[in-house]
Amino acid sequence: MIPKPILLKKYNAGNSMQEIATGLRCSLHKVKYWMDKHKIPTRTISEAIYTKRNPDGDPFKVKAPANKEESFLKGLGLGLYWGEGTKANKVSVRLGNTDPVLIDHFIKFLVKCYEVEKEDMKFGLQLFNDINPQEALRFWKDHLKVNKNQFQKVVVTPPRGVGTYKKKVKYGVLTVYYNNKKLRDIICEELKELGFYG
Repeated sequence: MIPKPILLKKYNAGNSMQEIATGLRCSLHKVKYWMDKHKIPTRTISEAIYTKRNPDGDPFKVKAPANKEESFLKGLGLGLYWGEGTKANKVSVRLGNTDPVLIDHFIKFLVKCYEVEKEDMKFGLQLFNDINPQEALRFWKDHLKVNKNQFQKVVVTPPRGVGTYKKKVKYGVLTVYYNNKKLRDIICEELKELGFYG
């Protein structure tokens, strides 16, 4: 017999059933049997991966707005994500734009409303080939006050057509990435509740 408290402790710590079996020096079948016998619900594969990557629990916290300023920021952030975010990506919160002020507000939304650590964010930069990559990277790094190692490899593409894009895209398109499926799902669910995302 494997006591329920032992199974719960090991499983809730993020161990897979195979890892529990290895640690207890018994068969996987035995662990499965006692998990079922004790009625311990098992995780899906995606839940297991999430738990493994976040052994201390969620790296964010959903906060209810405490005042008008936070309520406005929450509404603004949800609106920005609805309009500019990449909702098709199922594993991360992503938003891309050329406007540094818009990017600032979205980062503030993640930090203030969900207690996301700014150091855990990643950034992607897409440039036209007539923009200096070092200058653009320096601009965004200094503007956002983040480390260079938070940036992915800069993507350079040729411009399409002619027009006023140079003024609008002086430092390229910056994408904010926060790789957390659970937070992405929470934000999308909040948008659904507001009737903006179906």
